Amino acid sequence: MADVYDPFDPGFQADPYPAYQRLRDDEPVHRHDDPPFWALSRFEDIWAATRDAETFSSAQGLTFYPDEIGTLGLAPTIVMLDPPRHTVLRRLVSHAFTPRRIAALEELLREFAHSRIRLMERKAADGATPDLHRDFASPLPTFALAQLLGVPEADRARFDPWVSALTTLQDDGFHLKAMKGGAVDAVAEMFGYFTEVIAARRADPSDDLVSALTAAEVDGERLSDWDILGFCFVMVAGGNDTTGNLISHGVALLDGDHAQRERLAADRSLVPNALMEFLRLEGPVQALARTTTRPVTLHGTQIPEGEKVMMLFGAANRDEREFGPSADDLDITRKIPRHLGFSSGVHFCIGSHLAKLQARVALEELLHAHPNVGVDLENATRIASPFTRGWASLPATGITAA
Repeated sequence: MADVYDPFDPGFQADPYPAYQRLRDDEPVHRHDDPPFWALSRFEDIWAATRDAETFSSAQGLTFYPDEIGTLGLAPTIVMLDPPRHTVLRRLVSHAFTPRRIAALEELLREFAHSRIRLMERKAADGATPDLHRDFASPLPTFALAQLLGVPEADRARFDPWVSALTTLQDDGFHLKAMKGGAVDAVAEMFGYFTEVIAARRADPSDDLVSALTAAEVDGERLSDWDILGFCFVMVAGGNDTTGNLISHGVALLDGDHAQRERLAADRSLVPNALMEFLRLEGPVQALARTTTRPVTLHGTQIPEGEKVMMLFGAANRDEREFGPSADDLDITRKIPRHLGFSSGVHFCIGSHLAKLQARVALEELLHAHPNVGVDLENATRIASPFTRGWASLPATGITAA
């Protein structure tokens, strides 16, 4: 457990929290030299920065790498726009991406969760080790996105490689080294597919999100094809591995406190608050960048104009100044009036309702079927990323044959 902040160091990625503690206490405005950026770690500083889009701009990208989206040949997506354009697009998207549309997925999600639990049970019956992340947590958001976006069952096999490619790019921050292995080709194929879907839905609308996006209108303005493609990109890149890892992190955290796991299994009403606690303690998105539009002075240190600033959400969400002396401890009943698991301000996660629905259904069904479910951390494999925290593989324990 190193207390030195190095986002590329495997030791840091395995356990970043000692380094975050040191930053919060000793260096709340930290200068990183290679690549050059600043890092904020205290809750109040990041909360204020996320709510000041005029000073902390998203328009230059969300990582410390240059031209991360230009590398893919894409137009700026909604998460990389500032007001007022961001405000207009978000309003338009929100008219289609409604809580009611998301809630309508619940029964389908439960059926799919049941099917994945049965798969893990069959593996256990055959003497194999089920993988909580690969077999259960990760497929759930892929299924949900395919349902929302109207990808027919016959095309689902094509959808999986696109999700995998975008997840790889997201984990590495769209850096050039992530462009290997056909990732760019996969993204281009996905965009070609959805370009055809958009054209088809404009001509003959269906009951899916893409159709709703083509029809969304506010004050006479509609979304362009590029706007819709960009939103599909954001949903897949930002909503797939994050939700899957929220589910996996939750099971891992509960396996460290069996009394709270037992309480949660016995009382479903505690699940929504528990999910916020999982997100606070082990946020899948550990850090995102902004760019300063003017000089900013914090804690006696000046950050010049035009500098990349990493918002260390993973550090802020364990800040004792906000969450008290038990900030590092799991408490599924903790009162959490505010946290940064979904960011804050104008870029508060537009898919938060979808993420919470999927994670709630997953935890409810999994704990109902296997209340002693746990994970084998010694044989687990983490993803290597300076921006996200999650799993490539997470062997399950406590899954018994049906």
